[in-house]
Amino acid sequence: RDCKLFKLFGGRSSGVKDDALLASFVFILAALFYFLRRSMRFLAKDEQLRVEGLTDVSVINGPGLKLISPFASSEKVKAETLGTLDFVRLRDSAEGTERIERGPKQLFLGPYEKVEHLDQGISLSSTDYVLVENKLTGENKVVIGPCVWFPETAEEEGRKGAGISMSNNQYVLVEDTLSGKTKVERGPGVWFPGPMEKGSKGTAMSLSSTEYVLITDKESGEKRVEKGPCVWFPGPFEEGEKGFGKSLGNTDYVIVENKVSGERRVEKGPCVWFPGPEEAGQQGCATSLSNREYIIVEDKLTGEQSMVKGPCVWFPKPYDEPSAVNRALALQDDEYIKLKDLATGRRWVQKGKALVFLEPTWKVETLGQRDTGIKKAWVLKVNEYVRLIDNVTGKVTSHRGEATVFPEPDEELLDADKLPALDLKVNEYVKILDQATGEIRVVAGANQVYLGPHEKVLDGGKQKAIEVDDEHAVLVRNKSTGQLHLVTDNQLFVPGPHESIEEVRELIRLADHEALIIKDKDGNFKFYFGSEEKRGADQARSFFLPPYAETVKLCWSRGRRREKRDLFIERFDCRAQYMSFEFNCRTKDNVELILEGTFFWEVVDLPLMVATTGDTPGDICARARSQFIKHVAQANLKEFMDDLNALSQQVYKEDLPFYESRGVKVHSLEVTSYQCANSCTSEVLQQIIQETTNRMNRISQAESENEVNLFRMQGQIEQEKLNGQLLGIQHEHSQAEAKVNGAADADRITAFINGLEESVPKLEDRIAMWQTLRKTDALSVVSQGGASLYYTPNDVDLSIETKRAASS
Repeated sequence: RDCKLFKLFGGRSSGVKDDALLASFVFILAALFYFLRRSMRFLAKDEQLRVEGLTDVSVINGPGLKLISPFASSEKVKAETLGTLDFVRLRDSAEGTERIERGPKQLFLGPYEKVEHLDQGISLSSTDYVLVENKLTGENKVVIGPCVWFPETAEEEGRKGAGISMSNNQYVLVEDTLSGKTKVERGPGVWFPGPMEKGSKGTAMSLSSTEYVLITDKESGEKRVEKGPCVWFPGPFEEGEKGFGKSLGNTDYVIVENKVSGERRVEKGPCVWFPGPEEAGQQGCATSLSNREYIIVEDKLTGEQSMVKGPCVWFPKPYDEPSAVNRALALQDDEYIKLKDLATGRRWVQKGKALVFLEPTWKVETLGQRDTGIKKAWVLKVNEYVRLIDNVTGKVTSHRGEATVFPEPDEELLDADKLPALDLKVNEYVKILDQATGEIRVVAGANQVYLGPHEKVLDGGKQKAIEVDDEHAVLVRNKSTGQLHLVTDNQLFVPGPHESIEEVRELIRLADHEALIIKDKDGNFKFYFGSEEKRGADQARSFFLPPYAETVKLCWSRGRRREKRDLFIERFDCRAQYMSFEFNCRTKDNVELILEGTFFWEVVDLPLMVATTGDTPGDICARARSQFIKHVAQANLKEFMDDLNALSQQVYKEDLPFYESRGVKVHSLEVTSYQCANSCTSEVLQQIIQETTNRMNRISQAESENEVNLFRMQGQIEQEKLNGQLLGIQHEHSQAEAKVNGAADADRITAFINGLEESVPKLEDRIAMWQTLRKTDALSVVSQGGASLYYTPNDVDLSIETKRAASS
């Protein structure tokens, strides 16, 4: 280090003394630099230096260079910049005092001061105020604008408020919360509350000429009414309820009631009615009645009722209560009403034409709420009539047209409405019963029938007479004797008073193959046939069913298994016909089979069939089923399959006597198909049948292929023979054609050569010319087709020379 210091000063160490001297100098310089650095502080304009010594704290405000003790600690802080509206509350921690500093300024804190609160002053307009409380004295004061309010030292932050702005018709109800006194401040103006006051703004009631206010003094309880036009301001303890006077026209009124005394009076228009303090009014409109209107008025005090007819304008008395406006009942010439006087009980009928005003005790008899009571009288034409019954005496009266019928008070319609006379045509009739005497009369057309007071129509009214001809007859019962008889004479039949038509019967016609069974009243069967051979001498082919007789129907079974017996046969078909069947049976090797087949059968003896059985198809199928079960049980499945036809023939022949005993003849019995009832057995059987069928098909296919091959070989042999003959014929034809062509060519060549002998003496030249012409013909033939022609150099007398290009 010494060497470095020595070099720094540009000299060399000459000894120990010089080194110590140099070291002391350097130490002094370093110490001096250190203390200067600890003592010097540069402060800006808005900076403050807080110096903390050993016993106290001091502050030094900027700007400038400040020297402090090197042994004291210091801290730079920023000064508080306060605006125009800013203020700060400072607390001295050493003395415990507070002070307020307002802006605008730059605030440097004292050594022991601390900012308690930094805020802005309250800006008050001309309608604002602030309520301030002094914490030392407890006094409140109100500062009114316009100004900017800053708190004093002992004042807490004030509560800003707005004064109540009042117009000409506004007021403020002011209450002193300390003394409880109230007062009213009227506008126009701005009201600012005192320190202990509070106020509520209100609007004075502006009353027009038709308005009023009911004023109640809450302190004394007195009430009074102020009428318009005016502006009403309430007193300190007054409250008002605004109301509208009732404007009454010429037809208006008010029923006024005093709530204290209970008295009533009626105020009529035209006027404007204002109620008194204890009065209430119910406005109403006078009832205007035309010349067809009326009302019923009841006096609530006496209970008396009276009727007021129009035309008029009716104003009620204090205790009158009117009914709804009623219209007088206007009755036309063909209208009426039934009236009853509730006071006397008298009933009568008011006929039209009239205008009826109902007295208070009168009542119109109606059938319901929607019924007005006005009813139409019955206007009867020439062919109409009406029957009326008196509900008191029970007397029935009948009235015929032309007329207009009004009933008596106790009379009502006997029928639903007026009735038309029964117009009977030539082929119509009607039965009429007189309920008073019990007699029945029959009226036939053409006629017009009016019912008497106690008569009624039987059998639903008009009936058609029965036209009895060759195709129709009528079965008639006489109710007095109970006997039946059949009317067959041609006529237009009309039954008598005690006769009833039981049935219209059609003529029964039987075809040649049809038969019919008739059971007479004694239970005997008679058989009718359409065939001339089977019909008896005394029987007709067409006939009417006699009285007390009925056709016999047999109930036969139906279905393939004849499980349902609900087929009724009335006409029997005697022709041969098919009938299918199906039933189950088992073979000897316990294979259950389902057999299906047909019977071809016919009925040959109908009386015998009816005498022996009631279900012919069921008996036939049941017999065949039992026979098949017996015979199939004696054979196994293979035997059954091989001898099915023989088995069915055996069953058929054995059962012929059975069929003959039932009057039927079975021409044939065939089993059309069979199958196994068990699905597994059926699959095996199907496989056996399929294999057998396939084998037979393969054999048939092999035989067919052999026959086809044999026929093909025979055809080929015949074809080769014919081809040989064809080739021989073609060869002969070619030879003949070649000979002909050669002779022709020879003739042409000879003619060509001989023809040129004079002009071309040499034979070789003429031959060359001929060959050239032949080549020309060949070229023309080739050019017409798609062939390519190639020439050799010899043919065209050409020489080919190849030349190389000169080298560059």
